[in-house]
Amino acid sequence: MRQGAEKLGLHDPFFKVHEGTAGATSVIEGVECINFASYNYLGYSGDPRINQAACEAVERYGTSVSASRAVSGERPVHQALEQALADAYGVDDAVAFVSGHATNVSTLGYLLGARDLVLHDEYIHNSSLVGAQLSGAKRMPFSHNDVAALETLLSRYRGQFERVLIVIEGLYSMDGDTPDLAQFIALKQRHGAWLMVDEAHSFGVLGEHGLGLHEHFDINPTDVDIWMGTLSKTLSGCGGYIAGSKALVEMLRYFAPGFLYSVGMPAQVAAPSLKALQLMRQEPERVTQLHAMSHYFLEQANARGMNTGHSIGVAVVPVIVGSSPLATQLCHTLFEQHINVQPIVYPAVPEKSARLRFFLSCHHTHEQIDQTLDILQRQLEATPA
Repeated sequence: MRQGAEKLGLHDPFFKVHEGTAGATSVIEGVECINFASYNYLGYSGDPRINQAACEAVERYGTSVSASRAVSGERPVHQALEQALADAYGVDDAVAFVSGHATNVSTLGYLLGARDLVLHDEYIHNSSLVGAQLSGAKRMPFSHNDVAALETLLSRYRGQFERVLIVIEGLYSMDGDTPDLAQFIALKQRHGAWLMVDEAHSFGVLGEHGLGLHEHFDINPTDVDIWMGTLSKTLSGCGGYIAGSKALVEMLRYFAPGFLYSVGMPAQVAAPSLKALQLMRQEPERVTQLHAMSHYFLEQANARGMNTGHSIGVAVVPVIVGSSPLATQLCHTLFEQHINVQPIVYPAVPEKSARLRFFLSCHHTHEQIDQTLDILQRQLEATPA
């Protein structure tokens, strides 16, 4: 990939070194840039209160819990974090894994087997694909957010399998769009299937208080069988979680390999996420501001004739340019103007859908957005058709 880019005279846009906290701005190569490439949606990573929570945890518990939680790695902060996550979803319990990717791999890999079927959105994250493959279950994709296509698969194949799991995301990170949760719930109930929602990008982002897809659509969270999310974005830590029924969570605690055989999450990683959950409750204005800045970006991009696909304008807005070399070149041109945004190119997306992917923060300003879109518009207008 790198050799191909060099032959085309393109600069490698990846692995830029950020020299401090990455939020609405970030220091790269000694220069402060407007930053649209981080998941720090509510600006909690780097917040002094979050940092203090980490410092206090490491002072009390050390830098490692030094064992799997089942053996001797359990700490009070783990239990407090999981209870706070369960409370946020209004479900029985939650369990936190040390890796977001491993959360899906281990959960799907453990829960399902050769007599089962996984039906997933075609844009589902790699971690769910790997988990489904590990499980040995039959796997079938359906067209993005297409309930009718899913119903066709369920009608045709449901009777051939013992258990069927439908996997969707709350906010798709490539396109910034959401599924119609109520329709997916109705479909899984009608066909006796399970529904899993990956909220890596939607928790802390969607809904009036940032509680995710169920709040966004005002739906009872217990109607979803498995809630999954990550701690590395709004919650300013690292790892992932599963929230749901007591039976589900207890089963994963005792049997999911990615939890049972992994060292416990370091306390200084768990504590910031716990603190972020507490601050989200106290500061809903951050979610309000994130929504306002995101909607402004979407509106202004559309007003300039840019293709933003199906983005709903919350936290994630792509600008689709239709060519991987062009997306890469625009990334470099913007970086020369001290604006950091990453290209998404083939094969991550189809070549005709190559894009710049903008992640918004509650700390972005109208001025930063206007400056960025003005520069991008000039570059697009100067590009030969």
